[in-house]
Amino acid sequence: MNARSLGLLGAVLMACGGQPEAVATSSQGLASPCTADSFSVSCPYSSTSLYAAGLWRSVYYRAPTGTPPAGGWPVVVFYQGSFNPAWTAFSGTQADPFGRYYLALTTKTLLDNGYAVVAPNALASGTTYWQTNIPPYATNWGISADHPFVLAVLNAISSGTFGPLNANRKYAMGISSGGFMTSRMAANYRGQFKALAIQSGSYAWCSATCVVPAPLPSDHPPTLFLHGLLDTVVPIGSMAVYRDELNREGRSTRTVINSAAGHQWIPEGPQEVLGWFNGHP
Repeated sequence: MNARSLGLLGAVLMACGGQPEAVATSSQGLASPCTADSFSVSCPYSSTSLYAAGLWRSVYYRAPTGTPPAGGWPVVVFYQGSFNPAWTAFSGTQADPFGRYYLALTTKTLLDNGYAVVAPNALASGTTYWQTNIPPYATNWGISADHPFVLAVLNAISSGTFGPLNANRKYAMGISSGGFMTSRMAANYRGQFKALAIQSGSYAWCSATCVVPAPLPSDHPPTLFLHGLLDTVVPIGSMAVYRDELNREGRSTRTVINSAAGHQWIPEGPQEVLGWFNGHP
């Protein structure tokens, strides 16, 4: 991501018009741990720190209410956008930038329907961005500080650090820098994730422009793409290059475009992400 893109990212404050749709009632009869109305969403969470690459980094997490299923709760790893610490996945208002209300509503929808959510911070307490598309790490991922941190998060899921989670049913979602980082899960952590949801992002090493390697990994997870048509930070064409290559190779994808949205989590996100993950158990 170049300096111009980062500058634009800090400046974009676009939001969709219209009122949010009601979130579906849990099919599992789970009581929601969150509070929500037409203006704000808030979900309580816990936090811990994991040590990797000589650094302690925070991870925020929440499991659904009730008794976990045999094998534990399926879990969604959320990768934050640039300059927005990972805890922002758990609360937001209609006045917040980057569609944070709809991101928090997505978290609530997942929790209400039996998915745990684990949200690790990017570097500098989440005030920066993921290294996935930053030289020299973009094409030499093993030397990044984020790689051992991802491994620490995956190990913590398996070991029960975040509660009774099902390490065999992991999903990933992210926005902007975290959208590219979500793609990184397919490129470098093969076989770990059942499905991905990428909001306002593209392939792991891309930014505003994109050249996708071909062929992509043979076990690339099914991928949902969410994008605003008016996005000037990660133009829709950058996403389309990645999506089109997946389609060309016969991989499972779905694309949801909001014609009124810019660089933000779109209002369709809560139901689309839940439906996509439910469709890939």
